[in-house]
Amino acid sequence: MERQLDAYCEHLRSERQVSPHTLYAYRRDLDKVLGWCVKQNISSWAALDIQRLRSLIARLHSQGQSSRSLARLLSAVRGLYHYLNREGLCDHDPANGLAPPKGERRLPKTLDTDRALQLLEGAVEDDFLARRDQAILELFYSSGLRLSELTGLNLDQLDLADGMVQVLGKGSKTRLLPVGKKAREALELWLPLRAMTNPADDAVFVSQQGRRLGPRAIQVRVKAAGERELGQNLHPHMLRHSFASHLLESSQDLRAVQELLGHSDIKTTQIYTHLDFQHLATVYDSAHPRAKRIKGDDS
Repeated sequence: MERQLDAYCEHLRSERQVSPHTLYAYRRDLDKVLGWCVKQNISSWAALDIQRLRSLIARLHSQGQSSRSLARLLSAVRGLYHYLNREGLCDHDPANGLAPPKGERRLPKTLDTDRALQLLEGAVEDDFLARRDQAILELFYSSGLRLSELTGLNLDQLDLADGMVQVLGKGSKTRLLPVGKKAREALELWLPLRAMTNPADDAVFVSQQGRRLGPRAIQVRVKAAGERELGQNLHPHMLRHSFASHLLESSQDLRAVQELLGHSDIKTTQIYTHLDFQHLATVYDSAHPRAKRIKGDDS
């Protein structure tokens, strides 16, 4: 088995011309599989089946291997068996249809309410860049827009009189979102400055040359605001996460937040239900008619 593994690695190096780093990673993962086979008295690659490979994956997962690492290992196994099948040394792939255990989904990074206010309530210079950037920050946090939605925003999608904005989201789906008072005020101060650039199109957010701001330019301005006002890294999606998290904490209406974010599956929205247990316990204690114990009743 080791001789065939050596031949496969040489194939990767000489024919596939993979990088030394990639070759090392493949060899390290496949050596784990080889070691497992030796312990299980499996004498050939042809004898390794899906059940035994699944047992290895489960064992590695229980030892703390991440889902991403296990996915990489399975990819290495598939590559090996593709080679073995091509060479006529085997006629199956034990990794076929085998998926790694799902990893824990990372909670999104958010600003707490005080930090969000610190970001947005600082003094704003009365000039082109400052007014534009303030309007961008306020709209991100007020309406929970994606970066692509804000980048593609045109004037005819804004209705400041009614405090609404229509955005084009994923899958070309449109949704109507409220624009809060502070965001409306920031936009009303920005739009006259925008008009002075003789914009090339109807983009809401433009450069000093009148060209629509691209995603990278907006990311750079948001990051600069985070460093200046908060002393931390900040990106547009963090403002969207903060919008969703703060709204859900206040309303407890998961379906409404789903609609506002434009999520097609409520499971995506459920990631924002990371309220701490103490908060939930307080809500329960104050709201449930049989939650509180009668004072003095220790029975």
